[in-house]
Amino acid sequence: MRSSYNEEDVTILLKDITGLVEPLPSEVREKLIQSGTHYCEMLPLEYKPGEKYFALYREALRKYAAETGRAAAAAAEKIKKRYGSNIVLVSLARAGTPVGIIIKRYLNRKYPFLNVFHYTISIIRGKGIDHNAMKYILERHAASDICFVDGWTGKGAILDTLKRELSAYPGVSSELAVLADPANITELSGTKSDFLIPSSCLNSTVSGLMSRTFLRSDIIGENDFHGAAYYGELEKEDLSAEFIDTVMNAIDFNEDYEISVFDNCKVTGLDEVKRIQKDFSVEDINLVKPGIGETTRVLLRRVPWKILVSDPDDKDYLAHIFRLAEEKNVEVIKYPMVRYRACGIIKKLADT
Repeated sequence: MRSSYNEEDVTILLKDITGLVEPLPSEVREKLIQSGTHYCEMLPLEYKPGEKYFALYREALRKYAAETGRAAAAAAEKIKKRYGSNIVLVSLARAGTPVGIIIKRYLNRKYPFLNVFHYTISIIRGKGIDHNAMKYILERHAASDICFVDGWTGKGAILDTLKRELSAYPGVSSELAVLADPANITELSGTKSDFLIPSSCLNSTVSGLMSRTFLRSDIIGENDFHGAAYYGELEKEDLSAEFIDTVMNAIDFNEDYEISVFDNCKVTGLDEVKRIQKDFSVEDINLVKPGIGETTRVLLRRVPWKILVSDPDDKDYLAHIFRLAEEKNVEVIKYPMVRYRACGIIKKLADT
């Protein structure tokens, strides 16, 4: 699979389907999804940010590179403590890929005596993990060395999928390392805060120019890895290396990042999502996408109905969300949330 990442940063276990699938606009995809077509059988038309939104991304990167770096370093230290001298990072494509690269670079620089490998593979809610990719990794590494990595937790659907799928792989831990865990469902997190990870603001141009992952039997064969497309036409707009380098440069390697993240709040992310589902009469819980990262995805890739924010004056973390909501003419509502700063609700399309 092609990408704009360096080969020493990540081995990408995906099939290149560039040119084989026509990307679809959000409105078309949403109708198909809500009428029963799985989202992994289509590719979204990439959102191309305008100058004002691009400026917001730049500002977010400037403001939150250090916080992203601290979270990555804290997660990396927990991984080292848990796994020891042999670590096989397996990031979940595509949001997990830049996170896995940052964690690998951190460990390589601070602990050059460690053996750190990094692969990125596909896992799809409702479909499962890429078993061919898992076979490839397990032929080369011990099951006990594998650590899964993603960007953040939403309500926990991907972690639930991961736990179910990994029951077929004895010795492989189903715990998920993430930068931000507002859902409070994993120990291997850099922070429990729902903070703005700048890479969540963009799609392929901060993810190695890769599409989201794809699985359809007419294109992905029985022995193939799950697929993804490479957006070569966006090479001049690619910010993937810049994002990683900026976060790495913000990390103070003399600081002690061996910190424990405690959260005494008894409310879980799922509790909060169920309350939102009830208050807004949303039949399908999958239409509720909590957290800054997931809310951003709703605005970039889906058809949003409403955006909930815990603090409408929070321009620091939510400026890009307000900008996208304004562009798409989506209502933003103040709504009290304990675990999340924002939540996106996908529009139920009545004509599907």
